[in-house]
Amino acid sequence: QVQLVESGGGLVQPGGSLRLSCVASGFTFSTYPMNWFRQAPGKQRELVATITGGGNTDYVDAVKGRFTISRDNAKNTVYLQMDALKPEDTAVYYCNLLRLGLGYWGQGTQVTVSS
Repeated sequence: QVQLVESGGGLVQPGGSLRLSCVASGFTFSTYPMNWFRQAPGKQRELVATITGGGNTDYVDAVKGRFTISRDNAKNTVYLQMDALKPEDTAVYYCNLLRLGLGYWGQGTQVTVSS
């Protein structure tokens, strides 16, 4: 049974940093790409960052140079380091796996950027 559990969200001032974590279980973590999505109030969920099993990464333009996705395959964990946060980064952030044609989601973690 696939499980994804996010943590690390919170309230931070503009320009601050947060690190999100997602612990995965129920599948062979190292062989699958992992994604971080976010959904702001009234907006569609959007893909923020992707990392392959081998560590190749990709980002949406809005976060390039500020966010870093990484993974620790020994700990079955994917991270999202978020620096230079802006109010427009405020959203619920979700860990995501696409496996055998099915999408799996964590429960989400709230990130609020406000002074």
